[in-house]
Amino acid sequence: MSSPSEAKKSKAQVFAARLFSTLILWALVTAVFVSDQAWAFLAVLSLLGLFSVREYFQMTRKGGMPSQPRWGLLVSSSYLIYVAVRLGMQGPAALDGLLETDIAFVMLIVTGGFMCQLRRSVDGKNTVTEVAITTLGFVYVAVLYSFLARLLFLPEPLADGARVPGAWLLLWLIAVTKFTDMGAYITGSLIGKHKMIPHISPGKTWQGFGGALIFSQLAGCGLYAIMPAELAILGGWGWVVLLSLVLSLLAVVGDLAESVLKRSIGVKDSGNTLPGIGGALDLIDSLCFTAPVLYFFLRWMPV
Repeated sequence: MSSPSEAKKSKAQVFAARLFSTLILWALVTAVFVSDQAWAFLAVLSLLGLFSVREYFQMTRKGGMPSQPRWGLLVSSSYLIYVAVRLGMQGPAALDGLLETDIAFVMLIVTGGFMCQLRRSVDGKNTVTEVAITTLGFVYVAVLYSFLARLLFLPEPLADGARVPGAWLLLWLIAVTKFTDMGAYITGSLIGKHKMIPHISPGKTWQGFGGALIFSQLAGCGLYAIMPAELAILGGWGWVVLLSLVLSLLAVVGDLAESVLKRSIGVKDSGNTLPGIGGALDLIDSLCFTAPVLYFFLRWMPV
């Protein structure tokens, strides 16, 4: 059994590794943002999505969960690349058509999944489970994650002629989502006592949850105060506060959703691409829930 000092040191090392990875990621985000090149944004987002899809199917294989990793990777990769290329070439004009693309690819992965099963005898529940788990991976990771790229072209272009009109909106979303994660981690580590959902994630506490809500407001309101013109699409302070709250709740749900997935499969981490954070899927799990909601909210609500 490790001593208290060793345990404390180990915890500090994990925090240091997580901080280092976070700084590297933000440096990359800053470099892409400063470039003001749509293709740079789309390339980084697509690469991260591809890594995440790969990790999902690696998890299913490692956990002994029946799936169709080759088919799932093929369809998911084709989808992410197609979305990026179409957005890069057409910009905002591609947004409406991408909803039809989503439906077409869902039909493709389901139909193809069942066609793959025709090659061999039915293996009880595993036969249907393979199709279901493969489809889940495509929708959960590839489709939901793709809304980050769509947000880049949602706002109206600013007067300064920015080539990526939604860059500030994407930065705002990432900040609110990641500050939620960071607030939960920091507050939970410092004063967390009461377990939130121990049967899903033993490390989550109600104190951490409160810190997550506070940090999300700091990020959402802070960025809006600094750049109200660039974030005018959010519709004003009332909507900013409400959206920050809703997105922080969804970020927590997204984080717990991956915990449910890991626990049901029986694996601890999705990968080790990012020291202290884990895999790429660990990085985007919350964004897969917050990005689609922000996208549809801004498209459908008269803010």
